[in-house]
Amino acid sequence: VQLQASGGGLVQAGDSLRLSCTASGRIYSSWVMGWFRQAPGKEREFVASIRWSTARTYYAESVKGRFTISKESAAQSVYLQMSALKPEDTAVYYCARTGDFPETSRHKYFDWGQGTLVTVSS
Repeated sequence: VQLQASGGGLVQAGDSLRLSCTASGRIYSSWVMGWFRQAPGKEREFVASIRWSTARTYYAESVKGRFTISKESAAQSVYLQMSALKPEDTAVYYCARTGDFPETSRHKYFDWGQGTLVTVSS
């Protein structure tokens, strides 16, 4: 399956932004969909994940309380609602899938999309 991330842009600190990740095919109930991000010069890091069958969610500590991951089965899409954005949230955001929950290692995820750039100015 191909995953297409979109919705990035340039915002100011404190603003909100919603990212979308749409699958080209079916997302199976056994899958866990995740969002990662990669800032310049840094490793790709886990942001949030959602279990497709139960909608159970898991967040990195750095975004807990500010970001919300959700899904829409009919649209085969996963969303990342980001609020109270900070300059340190600036990164390319990627979506991918795994079969484990919760799973934070990027090495356990597959079908990475091309990413969408989020830039937060101070």
